[in-house]
This record gives sequence, structure tokens and C-alpha cells, in this order.
Amino acid sequence: MQTVYLETSVIGYLASRRSSDLVVAANQLLTFEWWTDHRSKFELFASQATVDECAAGDVVAARERLVFLDGLPILSVDSQTLVLAEALMKHVGLPEKAGVDAIHIVTAAQNKIDYLLTWNCKHIANPSFRHRIDRVLSDYGFASPVICTPQELLNV
Repeated sequence: MQTVYLETSVIGYLASRRSSDLVVAANQLLTFEWWTDHRSKFELFASQATVDECAAGDVVAARERLVFLDGLPILSVDSQTLVLAEALMKHVGLPEKAGVDAIHIVTAAQNKIDYLLTWNCKHIANPSFRHRIDRVLSDYGFASPVICTPQELLNV
């Protein structure tokens, strides 16, 4: 069975109220469709970084986000993860505020995850970063996961 790493934005789309922005609302519906109709085709994983992000902020909203992680294997973030995330940020050109985004990418790669599922198209699912992400991970001996949105994973 193929594996999927759930980045925090996917959980956020599942747990949040429907947006009045048409694009965001459509993405929320696509995410919900993937979650209800397609997730059973995959083995799902999250990381401690995902848990920490989902647990932050408003207590009620955090509780709603954490429900979606219940029962999933949680991958650890260790010192090697942090070192490689720092290298990824430096060589890919990610800004300092994207540190946790680099951790998500590295954690998925370290654990040989097939797909990294995200709606973060600024720092993670950004085509202009893709080649550099692949190269840096390869230089450190890791294969890149396929970074995609729930919409892209609907037909896999």
C-alpha cells in the first residue's frame, strides 16, 4: 500500500469552517472528498511537527484538528531531521519562516513516504522549488516524496 504524509494545511482544511472564498471552499471540498472517499487506499502518516502545529492556537479549533490525527502513526523529528531541514532551507532558498515546512519535507523523505499531501503551495508544493528540493534530498541520500495537493491525489 502506498504511503501519504499529511502536512498540517490538509488537516486545517478538513477541520475548518467552509470558507466564503470560492477557491478555498473548492479546495476544502476536494480535501474532504479525498479524506472520505480515497484515504483508505493509502497508509497515512503525520509527524510530531504536524501534531504540534495542529495543537497550536485556539483550544477548540486545535481539538477539532487533532481529531483527524487520532490513530495515525506519528513520525518523530530528530536531530538529523533538523540538520537536513536547515540544509534544505539554505540550498532551496526557503525563508526562515518556512522552517517547519522543510521539516515536513525531510520527515517524509527520511521515512520513505510516497506522497506528501499539502495545500502549502508557497513553500512546499511550489514547482519552482521542486527540482532544488529533489537535488538536496538526493545529495543527502534520500528520495523525494511526490509533493501534491489532495486534488492531484484524487485519481491515484
